[in-house]
Amino acid sequence: MRHSTDRILCTHAGRLSASLREFEPLDLRVGRGEAPEDDAYVAMRERAIEDVVQHQIDLGLDVISDGELGRRRDFAYYSKRMRGIEQRDTREGEVGATVFKSRERDNFAGYYAEVDSKRPAVARPRKIVCTGPLESGSLDTLHAEIATFKKALEGKETVEAFFPVIAPGWLDHFIFNEYYSKEDDFIEALAEVMRPEYEAVAASGLIVQVDDPGIADSWPTIYPKPSIEEYRRYAKVRVDALNHALRNIPAEQIRYHCCWGSWVGPHSEDLPLRHIVDLMLSLNIQAYSVEAGNVQHEHEWRVWEDTKLPEGKILIPGVVSHKTEVVEHPELVADRLIRYANCVGRENVQAGTDCGMGLGRVHYEIGWAKISAMVEGAKLASERLW
Repeated sequence: MRHSTDRILCTHAGRLSASLREFEPLDLRVGRGEAPEDDAYVAMRERAIEDVVQHQIDLGLDVISDGELGRRRDFAYYSKRMRGIEQRDTREGEVGATVFKSRERDNFAGYYAEVDSKRPAVARPRKIVCTGPLESGSLDTLHAEIATFKKALEGKETVEAFFPVIAPGWLDHFIFNEYYSKEDDFIEALAEVMRPEYEAVAASGLIVQVDDPGIADSWPTIYPKPSIEEYRRYAKVRVDALNHALRNIPAEQIRYHCCWGSWVGPHSEDLPLRHIVDLMLSLNIQAYSVEAGNVQHEHEWRVWEDTKLPEGKILIPGVVSHKTEVVEHPELVADRLIRYANCVGRENVQAGTDCGMGLGRVHYEIGWAKISAMVEGAKLASERLW
C-alpha cells in the first residue's frame, strides 16, 4: 500500500450511498424477498457501483471501494457463502444481533425504546444460527462482486482500490453458535470459512479490508461486565483466528477497520482504545483504520504518543464521523490529521472516516459532504506538513 509521501492520501471505511437513489430502496426489497434478484436488479447495481466509483474520484479520494453496494450481510447473503447455518425466529429474550442487548441499552432504555419504535425491524426478529459444521460454500457471488468493481475501475485514475470483507470476530455478532461445544472452535471455524474469501479478494489484486467492529464493540454486550483482562482474552482468540485466516496473504495487501459500531447512540460504554491497541497491532497487516472523529474517541490520538506504530505500517484515523449530521469543517479535519502526523509521522497517515457513510448512517448528501470536507482538510494539512 502507498504511504503519504508528498501529501496526505484520502480514503474511507467502505460503505457509501450511490447518487442513483432508486437503487437502495430496490436493494432493501430484494433483501426482504419482496423483489427478485433478477437481471434488472443486477444491471442497476452495476450502474450504482459505477456511479459511486466516479463520485469518489471526482471528490479527490485516493483509495476507494465499491461502496459495498448490494452486500446486505443477511441470511440470503451468507447462506450462499457457507454451509452449516440456518435462520429461525427469535425466541423470548433473544436478539438477532448481539448489539441489541447491551449494557448501553440497559442504561438508556427509554432512548432506545423510542428509537427502536421508529424502525421496528432494527432488532432483527429472525436470527442466523450455526446448526452444523461450518464449511465454505460457493464463491461465485463474491467473484461477481469483484468483477463488477474492477469493471467500474477500468480507465479510472486512482491510487489504490480496496474491497471490504468481515472478520470472524464480527460475524459472531449475528451468526450464533448452536453447534460447537467450545466458543473458540466456533471462531476458528468462522475464520476458516472466511479464509477463501480473503484470498480471493487478494488474488484479484485489490486491497483486502477486514472489517472488525467486534474487537471493540463486543465489550458492552458481555454479561456480567468482564474485567479488562478477561475481555482481552476474549479479543485475543478472535485476533489469533483472523491472523491464521490471513496467513497466505502478504501484509502489504491488507488493511483493518476497527470501530465501535455504526449505530448512532450514546456510546458511553465504549471500551477505550488503549486496552486493545496492542492486540490490533499484533495483526499481520499493513494499515489500521480506527475511529478518531466522534466525541467518544477524538481524544484518543494521545494513545499514539505512547504507542509506537510499527515500521512500515499506516494509520488511517477517522477524521469525519458518521455519528453526527454536522459536517466537519476542513480546518478541524486538518487539525486532527496534524495531531496524528506529529505522533506517527506524516508519511504514515491517511485520512479516513470513522465508519461507512452509506445507508443507515447519515443521509447520503451529508455523507458525501463529510467526505468532501475530509479531502479539503487533508489538503490543508498537507500544505502545513510539507
